[in-house]
Amino acid sequence: MNLFFDSKNKLGECILWCERKQALFWVDIVGRTLSQLTLVDKVLTQWYMPESLSCIALTNDDDFLLLGLASRLAFFSLVNQSITTICAVEPEFALTRLNDGRCDRQGRFVFGTLNQHSDRAKLGSFYRLDHDLGLERLPIAPVAIANSVCFSADGKTMYYCDSLVKAIYQCDYDSNSPSAFVPRLFVNLADQAGVPDGSIIDAEGYLWNAQWGGGVLVRYSPDGAEVQRVNLPITQPTCPTFGGDRLDTLFVTSATDELSEIQLAQQVQAGGVFAHQPSGILGLPEQRFIIGKKPL
Repeated sequence: MNLFFDSKNKLGECILWCERKQALFWVDIVGRTLSQLTLVDKVLTQWYMPESLSCIALTNDDDFLLLGLASRLAFFSLVNQSITTICAVEPEFALTRLNDGRCDRQGRFVFGTLNQHSDRAKLGSFYRLDHDLGLERLPIAPVAIANSVCFSADGKTMYYCDSLVKAIYQCDYDSNSPSAFVPRLFVNLADQAGVPDGSIIDAEGYLWNAQWGGGVLVRYSPDGAEVQRVNLPITQPTCPTFGGDRLDTLFVTSATDELSEIQLAQQVQAGGVFAHQPSGILGLPEQRFIIGKKPL
């Protein structure tokens, strides 16, 4: 996997491909920035946010993105750069912030929170923002660091993790099923160097996971077997996405956060966006959040 763009992010995350704009979008959580990179000419546009930006989603309105800021959900206008708050998230907890998020196949935004305190108590939860902008907490056990949110191609299975547990779980996502949200172990990373970070599902239903601290992107079959491993020249990859005209290129964000001066000197590409074309493997289009209630 090679460096595609030297973005020098402190904590690059939540990279998405927008086929309408032919551009990649991603965030730098620590740097409080939203980035847009057009693929054909590698022109970078950035917007600074009033607080940490943890995750984003495309919407069915090309003028707006959905933002998962540290304390709230909001719409961001790409036309005039205005931010319109949708709702606060966990205002009762001073120590939590939003973390990973992705739209389900029905166009609703599912995301999780994390505990920023050093004790890493399990204060985080998973939530879903519906089309009418109503917010509900999902019946999933509390976590320290919510991550790896993604969905099977048919939308019936949700994948997620608590990064500190070093395991990825799956559950039935049909709310009418008696087994909905009952966790099943998908893959155990206890014997791996890294911890699970962002994940994506490809067109064959396989899950790709970026492993923080492990310097790898790993592909798992639907039954949880490792089938492919892609090494990166940095140790902290964070989130993958498929992009390009054919959705045949994997793009991965990375971070410099928590690296020592020695590690930074050894990993001069850390914080960049990397790219890899896995032979014969394609991605799925990113699901957009369907806005049922227009931003003001």
